[in-house]
Amino acid sequence: MDQRVIFRIFGSKIRWPLVYNTAAMKIVIAPQTFKGSISALDVAKAMRDGIQMELEDAKVELVPVADGGDGTLETLVEISNGEIKSADVTGPLGEKRTAEWGAMGDGHTAVIEMARTSGLALVPMEPLDRRDPLKATTYGLGEAIKAALDEGHRRFIIGIGGSATNDAGAGMAQALGISLKDAHGNELPYGGAALADLESVDLSGLDPRAQECEIMVACDVNNPLTGPEGASAIFGPQKGATAAMVAQLDDALGNFADVVKRDIGADINDMMGAGAAGGLGGGMVAFLGAELAPGVDIVLDTVEFDKYLEGADLVLTGEGALDSQTVYNKAPIGVARRASQRSIPVIAISGTLGDGYHVVHDHGISAATAIPNAPMTLETASANAAALISDATRQVMRMLKVGGRVLGN
Repeated sequence: MDQRVIFRIFGSKIRWPLVYNTAAMKIVIAPQTFKGSISALDVAKAMRDGIQMELEDAKVELVPVADGGDGTLETLVEISNGEIKSADVTGPLGEKRTAEWGAMGDGHTAVIEMARTSGLALVPMEPLDRRDPLKATTYGLGEAIKAALDEGHRRFIIGIGGSATNDAGAGMAQALGISLKDAHGNELPYGGAALADLESVDLSGLDPRAQECEIMVACDVNNPLTGPEGASAIFGPQKGATAAMVAQLDDALGNFADVVKRDIGADINDMMGAGAAGGLGGGMVAFLGAELAPGVDIVLDTVEFDKYLEGADLVLTGEGALDSQTVYNKAPIGVARRASQRSIPVIAISGTLGDGYHVVHDHGISAATAIPNAPMTLETASANAAALISDATRQVMRMLKVGGRVLGN
């Protein structure tokens, strides 16, 4: 007789029992990368191995996901059988560097993480004054976009987290041919401080290929461009801005917003998300007609996640550290949200369970467990991540089978 498993989950909008035949279960595996340890695809493969040790006949679907931050590029390239490319770009401090970007397997979609062209992690920690949002530029992001255009890509997924910049995408715009001039007719130099001198915006030189594009921007903050909740005040200090610099940058972004509204009709100052990445969110909408959306939703739509949920009995997800921050649009919550809409239970298998992780149970994750099976260092866990994930998944499957025996066949 087939094992039957009864899930009983109370205290949420979904009330059970649901009854499943484990031999015929359809399980969707949708983890994100365990940062610094193992890719999302390899996590998914390890989970599949764990399932197959106990449920040989279960139908398993692998759908590795991401949330628009670290690992998004690799995840989307891997799942689409795409390719990692590289481009020579201008770094945030004006230095020349090579940045990777992704060409998805559809031959049409490019994936770019602006952190790889204009990110804070690219700025040396020492001396501390190297972090200078007055001068940091997004010019390299524009160069990466241009490289993808050169290879025929007309759909873009751009993650904008982790920026070193506060220039509202001015550098990016200039790299793509947009002219930003001061009152003397001179092109503005790099950096957010220069926006105080902006007098005119001219789109006539914009690369015409950019006007043919669909551009999705992974944006997980709702901050406006200026003011006490704006780009400079909230994110400027982590980029090296002093209180005086924050005020200077906020005024410069205010002038930028006024000129952009007057010259090209884009009213972005109070737009939700305009302040993301030092105003890059607003700049991408104004200059390129981009659409801002939560990163995890962009990724889930791109991989057509919902179609995998059809007929699914269980979803497995996970990330390196499941904690109270996970509920802020991290990939496991995006996965759980969509599964919950179809009354599909979700179990998270993660590297660690951090402070406040129980809150995920209020957001669609029915149960969670961590992979270490003994006291061990992070280095040991990372080195053995695949085996630990497989074993943890196998144990979860065994628990389901025990539940079936306890609650009745």
